[in-house]
Order: sequence, then C-alpha cells, then structure tokens
Amino acid sequence: MTFSKVGVLGSGIMGSGIAEVAAAAGASVIVRSRSQATAEAMLSGLERSLAKQVERGKRSEDEAAALRARVRATTALADLAECDLVIESVVEDLTIKQLLFREIDETINERAIIVTNTSTLPVIDLAMQTQRPELVCGLHFFNPAPVMSVVEVVRPLSASDDTIARVTAFALACGKEAIEVKDQAGFVVNALLFPYLNHAVRLLEQGVATRDGIDAAMRGGCGFPMGPFALLDLVGLDTSLAILNALYDEFAEPHLAPVALLRRMVSAGQLGRKSGSGFYDYRRPGRRG
Repeated sequence: MTFSKVGVLGSGIMGSGIAEVAAAAGASVIVRSRSQATAEAMLSGLERSLAKQVERGKRSEDEAAALRARVRATTALADLAECDLVIESVVEDLTIKQLLFREIDETINERAIIVTNTSTLPVIDLAMQTQRPELVCGLHFFNPAPVMSVVEVVRPLSASDDTIARVTAFALACGKEAIEVKDQAGFVVNALLFPYLNHAVRLLEQGVATRDGIDAAMRGGCGFPMGPFALLDLVGLDTSLAILNALYDEFAEPHLAPVALLRRMVSAGQLGRKSGSGFYDYRRPGRRG
C-alpha cells in the first residue's frame, strides 16, 4: 500500500464504498461525515456489507473483522491531519468542493496528496484552491466502488508526475485497473455514457418507445446489464443532470443539453432510488428498476 493513512471526505454511497476499498487494501481509513448520525449510518452500512460478504463466502469472519477495525468515522476535519492521502467525495457542486479543498489544505500535512472523486468537474479548479496544486489530482471511482474494476486517474495541468504515479499505484493496490485521463469534462466514461442516457430520455419524451421497451432493447439488443432508465435511477437523476450540465457547459454541443423531462423530474424530487421514485417506483414492494 502506497499510503498508510487514508482520509475520506463524505460518508454517502461513494464515500463509504471508497473507504471499504482502501481498508480492504490494508490502509487505515478515517471517514469524515457532516454529522454523527450520518457517520454512524456509514459504519452500520459497512458492517452490513461485510456481513453479506462473509455470508456469500467472499471473506472470512476474521478478514471482515480486520477490515472493519481499520475504518473509523469522525465529524471533525482536524482528525484527518495525519493522513497521507485524502479523497474528497462530497456532493457534485464546484463551489462546495472548492471551499472544502481550501479547508483540507489548511488542515492536513503539507506533503499529503489530495484527490477528488468528481465525475465531471474540472480538477484544476479544485487544485488551485490549495497551496499544493502539484499534489492534487482526480481519482474517479464508479458506483459501487468495491465492485467496479476501473478507476480514472485524472491529471490536471498542475499535477506532478510523482503525484500521478503514487495515486495510480494506490489504485492498483486497491485491485483496480487505473486509466489515466485528461482533465476534461466527463473524462472518458461519463463523456460517453451520459449523452447515451440523455438520448434515451429524449426517445421516451418523443414517444418512440416506452420506458420498459427502451430498457429491454438495450439489455437484449446491446447486452447491457441494465437499461438506461434503471441506470439513471441508480446513479441519481440529480447527479445525472449535474453531469450533463457540466458537459454542456464545457462543449456547448446541442445533444448534451439535458432533456426537459429530466430537468422536470429533478425539480419534482423524483431522483431515482435515493428518493424512492424516478423512472421506476421503488416504494412499492418488489419494485425493481
């Protein structure tokens, strides 16, 4: 393991998944959450995840216990002071992330590397909030982080070769395939994926086919594990809208402008699995997208 003490900022789905990945690779991990309640919820979620892995034979009870012992939670940013790597994974909002990067920079030791798990935002705009832009890059995990095999290592103009090499080595130690990408909106995966998802919503809005028909077409016709609407619900419609807005802001191509239906669903609070309803309704027993 290239880093012995890893801090994770954010205790949501991605933050908790990243914490599990880093702990599984042998690092001591501390997750900073905004409240004690969310911190405890993250630890409970980790325990449930590990219990399922033991039940399925993927880990022994001893391995799960050792992994759990390497993860702790806090509400104090100062508790991350001795980390040698800090991974930011909070809401996909540039202003919020920039403020947090300034706070991180003032809190942790001056040799520590800071990475962002942003899926779309310019990493350089975060790096330049710090006094160590050469020690900042992107490390984009995919959801669910413990399962997905690829990460994107995002190189902003300011990052040193040593930073990219150390973060890449960390990703490899976590069992991931690391793809180095340019600091450009959407990087590789989202630059290809979200125009497709946006066009699926456009086809639905135009009445070309039903929701179920479009999802079935992409599963059966392209061999995708899930259709575009089930995937949008999994990612979150608000997150999807933010990614499309970022792509459109950078490239100004008409096909990247979010479809009106997607915007209206977000305004209505229909965000997908996280809210209980999106393109599918998850509040009814047995309903799956």
